[in-house]
Amino acid sequence: MIFASVGSMLPFERFVRGVDEWARDNPDEAVYIQIGGTEYEPRHAPFTRMMPMTEYRERLRTCDLFVAHAGMGSILQALEERKQTLMLPRHQEWGEHTTDHQIHTVERFGHLSGLRVVDSVEDMHREMTGLLANPLGMDTAISDQASPELLSGVRGFLASVRAPS
Repeated sequence: MIFASVGSMLPFERFVRGVDEWARDNPDEAVYIQIGGTEYEPRHAPFTRMMPMTEYRERLRTCDLFVAHAGMGSILQALEERKQTLMLPRHQEWGEHTTDHQIHTVERFGHLSGLRVVDSVEDMHREMTGLLANPLGMDTAISDQASPELLSGVRGFLASVRAPS
């Protein structure tokens, strides 16, 4: 099953149309799309605008492929669940976002194990098919908790800057 998500902040027409076109061309594959405020409504896959976080996490946990915008929340949750993820970043110049931070995000994180980045709907279609047939290998999941080293460092910093009594 493919779970696709545009996140909760902005619509993403190019993404939703692209996933829906792929669903049309691959009717034997289950696809579910979270479309947020996107105007276009899919005709070839079930969708919802928003969903409770518990449902989102369950769909992410049980999917074979996660297709997402390049938001940090989506990336981190996919890595926590060890889900292969195909990312299509939004572009400012095409009116998909107010900045190009998603492009910068994939430049920084796109190399991580289990993540694949595309920049066009055509590439997205090709990769969706390919990743279902030949899944990406995944490293160990990242933790949703801070590491002991980070906590120790923060404690040390806080102790060093405490106001005198």
